[in-house]
Amino acid sequence: MTLAARPGAGSDTGPKAAPDHTATGATDPAKDPAAETAAPAPRPARRGAPFLLTTALAAALLFLALLSAGIGAYDIPLGDVLASVQHRIGLGGHALDRVGESVLWNVRLPRVVLALLVGASLGCAGALMQGVFGNPLAEPGVIGISSGAAVGAVASIALGLSFFGNWTVTVCAFAAGLATVLLVYVLSRDGGRTEVVTLILTGIAVNAFAGALIGLFLFFADNAQVTQITFWQLGSLAQATWPKVLAVLPCAAAGLLVAPLYARKLDLLALGERPARHLGVDVERLRMVLVLVVALLTAAAVAVAGIITFVGLLVPHLLRMAAGPGHRFLVPGSALGGAVVLVGADLAARTVAAPAELPLGVLTALFGSPFFFWLLRRTRRKQGGWA
Repeated sequence: MTLAARPGAGSDTGPKAAPDHTATGATDPAKDPAAETAAPAPRPARRGAPFLLTTALAAALLFLALLSAGIGAYDIPLGDVLASVQHRIGLGGHALDRVGESVLWNVRLPRVVLALLVGASLGCAGALMQGVFGNPLAEPGVIGISSGAAVGAVASIALGLSFFGNWTVTVCAFAAGLATVLLVYVLSRDGGRTEVVTLILTGIAVNAFAGALIGLFLFFADNAQVTQITFWQLGSLAQATWPKVLAVLPCAAAGLLVAPLYARKLDLLALGERPARHLGVDVERLRMVLVLVVALLTAAAVAVAGIITFVGLLVPHLLRMAAGPGHRFLVPGSALGGAVVLVGADLAARTVAAPAELPLGVLTALFGSPFFFWLLRRTRRKQGGWA
């Protein structure tokens, strides 16, 4: 596979898009002998973009988290939110009244923290998927993680399983998501290697099979179970609690800490499998490890929040457009951007149609689908067509 055939080397797809070596720090002397002398001109802007974006995303996340903690049926002024947080961590401030403290610490903050963890997990998983597949339009659902987790959750509801109490749906969704991605990976291996095309096609087949299983469970479920299954599939953080936060935290923390360690290898993989191997990258091992990290992040997020689409697709794509394809920024930046998007989307979901609450997965799909279509049209116009 040559460099020109890898569509994920830059922010555009297709063979006509020239790879942006300034973002990854890699050059191809054979193709561009003057790269070292020509590169310095655009580098200052590129180097400043990741820092500015990181600062802006961190500030936006802090603002949205505080805003989301205070806004709702029981409004809490921003100053009181800060005072209560300071009081809890021993930095002064003051406690609120009994109702305010209960609403803030038992209802609002668990939901904000869970939205942050789920969004960061989905955003980081999306960046890893796009790097592994060499395609900026890939997302975690491609290899069946989301649909596999959905099968586990739907089966536990339809069969009335309760061996883990209130955690049964979450545990079944998480286990099924991990089992599905392992199945896809095993089925796509041949001769000790895994080709990207085979992995994607296997994921498509598993997604179709999972959809059929969900349909069967819905057919045999009663009305109450159908309602519960439908609500779970639409995606929501309405049932957020501190125990659910603690359930996601180990998986999210492990995945988010491990992912940036592979940023340099992902940059080398963007040059193509053969050049990456010549530069010392064990492509098969890299792909296996990162697929498992993606499975861990996505399965944990889907297990507690249901199916939430487009976060892992759009956030890495937009950051790649803004700051280039370098994964040293793209991987942690996508986690930060995913957290911003989901905290903001959850705030909109519970306030736009108050006192009713919009399903979070429906809201992200409602705004993500047209935006994704715009990205496709933009890429196609820039390349002059797909052929």
